Amino acid sequence: MVTLSENCPYSDHQAANGLGLVHAKTLATEEQMYRHARLFSQITVNPGCSIGYHMHEHEREFYYILKGEAVYSDNGQEVILHAGDVTATGHGESHGLENRSQGPVELIAMIVRE
Repeated sequence: MVTLSENCPYSDHQAANGLGLVHAKTLATEEQMYRHARLFSQITVNPGCSIGYHMHEHEREFYYILKGEAVYSDNGQEVILHAGDVTATGHGESHGLENRSQGPVELIAMIVRE
């Protein structure tokens, strides 16, 4: 199966009550992932925008940073992320991501069910 980029669904939305809107491109649906995962997306977080701080239960979310610099809150501890960095937030843990830089942050996000 091949899905051309222009055929991937796009949405602009507020992520976890974060600042501004993020641009999300769905890379696969839950059905395509046999419901083992509920999210597989490429996300762009523009300057001044964020993915709000939130908790995960019975799942694990991964971020893979493709481009830019982001401030990541890992259970309340801030870490600066760059291209190539990977995060994982599991059951009972919390995280958020903010773009305080002058350029966009691009990342792949995947949420896998327990």
